[in-house]
Amino acid sequence: MDEPRKDLLMQVEGMTCQGCVNAVTKAIQRLDPGAEVDVDLDHGRVHVMTKAQAIDVAEALNAAGYEAEAMTG
Repeated sequence: MDEPRKDLLMQVEGMTCQGCVNAVTKAIQRLDPGAEVDVDLDHGRVHVMTKAQAIDVAEALNAAGYEAEAMTG
């Protein structure tokens, strides 16, 4: 049985441009290729629909060079 997808909201520091949006999206989709990622540069937030756990998403973003923490999980 497939694991259900979670609706996560992450606070991410250090995103400033479209390149950051691409890097954040790729980092999350390496973790879960089916993840839907919506980046809000203005507010430093990333909305993710994913099968991954919030802590794993935060760790993937931290490894990509951003400070990330789950606002929901």
